[in-house]
Amino acid sequence: MGIHHICFSTAQKLVAACMFVIAVLYQVQAEPTHAIAMHGKPALPADFKHMPYANPNAPKGGKIVHGVMGTFDSVNPFILKSLRTNARGTYDPQLGHLVFESLMFRTRDEPFTFYGLIAEFVELPEDSSWIEFTLNPKAKWSDGVPITVADVLYTFDLLVEKGRPTYASRAKKIEKVEQTGERKVRFTFNKLSDREFPLIMALTPILPKHATDFDTFDRSTLKPMIGSGPYTMDKINPGKSIIYKRNPDYWAKDIPSRVGFSNFDEVKVEYYRTQAGLFEAFKKGLFDVYPENDPSSWERNFSFPAVENGDVKKGEFQSDNANKMLAFVFNTRRPVFADQRVREALIQLFDFEWVNKNLFFGKYKRTSSFWHGSELSSFGVPASEVEKTLLAQYLGKIKPDVLAGTYKPPVSNGSGRDRTLLRKASNLLKQAGYKMRDGKLFDKNGKAMEFEILVLGQRQEKLAIIYRRSLEKLGITVSIRKVDDAQYQRRTKNFDYDMVVQTYTASLSPGIEQLGRWGTISTDLQGSFNYAGANDPALDYLIDKILQARSREDFITAVRAYDRMLISGDYLVPLYHLDQQWVAHRSYIKPPDKTALYGFRLETWWDARAE
Repeated sequence: MGIHHICFSTAQKLVAACMFVIAVLYQVQAEPTHAIAMHGKPALPADFKHMPYANPNAPKGGKIVHGVMGTFDSVNPFILKSLRTNARGTYDPQLGHLVFESLMFRTRDEPFTFYGLIAEFVELPEDSSWIEFTLNPKAKWSDGVPITVADVLYTFDLLVEKGRPTYASRAKKIEKVEQTGERKVRFTFNKLSDREFPLIMALTPILPKHATDFDTFDRSTLKPMIGSGPYTMDKINPGKSIIYKRNPDYWAKDIPSRVGFSNFDEVKVEYYRTQAGLFEAFKKGLFDVYPENDPSSWERNFSFPAVENGDVKKGEFQSDNANKMLAFVFNTRRPVFADQRVREALIQLFDFEWVNKNLFFGKYKRTSSFWHGSELSSFGVPASEVEKTLLAQYLGKIKPDVLAGTYKPPVSNGSGRDRTLLRKASNLLKQAGYKMRDGKLFDKNGKAMEFEILVLGQRQEKLAIIYRRSLEKLGITVSIRKVDDAQYQRRTKNFDYDMVVQTYTASLSPGIEQLGRWGTISTDLQGSFNYAGANDPALDYLIDKILQARSREDFITAVRAYDRMLISGDYLVPLYHLDQQWVAHRSYIKPPDKTALYGFRLETWWDARAE
């Protein structure tokens, strides 16, 4: 049973009632509001009409077809079994939350701000000791049944006991969950909580108690599920496609946070096994939108007839978000990468300048920070005295150039055989006990240095081949294993790899998700995103400082310190990023004029054929 289910005797009830009156007199107060922000105040007033990046006059109708790589074996996005193989679109940060919704809506035009959705109002005291949501009386499920507090309580129990491990870990920070009014539900937190955590609860997806079986919830399913979102699951072709139909009776279609969203009558998601197959399908007109992040492909491959005659448009969008970190990631759980000097040596051997010039038309920028291009980045910024004080007990772990703001990833002469970098890498490997013999590198125990790079798709394979050429110059034996999506997900879930190519998404409001990427709690947690196997209390300490920061200034200081700690740990080989977002799309699929702070949002686009 959930922690909000508590039984009392008659005497206990009387005592509890008295205690409740006393608590009401002395509790921390808060006023109901339409929105909450992590730092500062929400940008939009209570009477706002729509999100700035949505077109309130966008026509409703038509359809859009998405193409994605992989497969799916479940439509439930909340359980461990289908962590990476659930149907795209059900609860999706890229394609939209088509079926399921959270208590509040996170705007993509502010760093970390939430506006009303299932919860019409929210109350949060200054000390963040609790958060209370007032449900919108109009809120209902796609089958017409009203959403109630009972659904919220049921969902909490369900996700804690049957959902992904992250939901169970959240329960450790919650003292109790209780109904406090006909449409009110309150989460009260314990000492393990932090300032961000109440906002995380606003992101809680809500499921219908009357239509969700508790006992079987943790099993993969292809049976359509009921949600409160703008779409319902219509046709499911296991592993190949899923079609969503817009619900004409969607309860929130006139809610300001949803105006201008969900404009297509039909959304179809089709799956492809390979990147090459995905692109060929787009060229043939089998789906409508193709995000591209490869400059060589953008320059060379988009000259097919549909582009030349205007049927396909090449869209360029500017995002003010921090840039993602794409990298070769060392699995430090493996002995070959346990020595940081080895990792630092291998970082020297990726020749970005040669790769960028010869393969990518010079359009990439080298990624030098986990929040590159934003005010949160430590790159080029000397640590302030406040930051040094924050880092005091761990200051020795920060590399001097990283602390001084002079750090840069290795820069080559672009020849593909820069002797200076080879020499530096060789010296580091010698310090770690490696010696060259008969063209191969051996450690002090006579074991050859060799490892495998796990890749998904042709592009990752091509990049790995180029990197291998540099590594082989120092006698390092590298094998490359290209696998399909199912194998890739299984192996990464179990940390069954030496090195892997991964992308770390960046946010202007990093927080609790960092525990799942770099915290010691996730080092050995199956299915977590701690690909590097980071296991350092210093990272835990700085994540906590990020979560506890009250002002924007303190927050920036904490993130910069954390950025320096990650960079200094040599957990990965940083690669590159684009300053723009590129999307090719059918000419009849239209985006709004304004791009959100975090970049283009497909859920606000529409079909011009419906005009």
